[in-house]
Amino acid sequence: MHRFQDTRDPQWFAELFARYRKKIYFACRAFHNDGIAAEDATQETFLRAYEKIHQFSGGDFGGWLMRIAKNICIDAWRRRMQTEVLDDSETQCVAVTSGYELRLSAEHVLRQMKSLPAEQRQCLEMKIEGYSYEETATRMGLTVEAVKSHLQNGRRRLWLRMAGTPIRSK
Repeated sequence: MHRFQDTRDPQWFAELFARYRKKIYFACRAFHNDGIAAEDATQETFLRAYEKIHQFSGGDFGGWLMRIAKNICIDAWRRRMQTEVLDDSETQCVAVTSGYELRLSAEHVLRQMKSLPAEQRQCLEMKIEGYSYEETATRMGLTVEAVKSHLQNGRRRLWLRMAGTPIRSK
């Protein structure tokens, strides 16, 4: 890996590709359950690694590639979910055209937020109010990672509630 980083010789990158290709492909395949999507994600992973190799600062190169692959798979899943929600004929999109409609929409979001678990709701409220992750963590007595997790889970639950999708309990 360092040989490629130092020389930018494509031969060295080809060796890295040959060494990690199957591992990345099978990880993407497990995520997507679709061979074509896994191939696309694998190609995107190596393309992004090639472009960002200067950002690799040492450590486990395979782990770095897996992190890139995971992010690419998640991004693809998000795009697919957005498309499915937008294409769903039962989902109604409401155009907010007036202050009154905007207020009604905001009230609806706030009502839906009240049904979230307390820590998710509080983290979302503090984010809306402009608090940073660190400020939220300090005020709530949580770690920054816990705050990020609560925000992500809260946003996901809120999105599902707003779309009318039933939420499975763990």
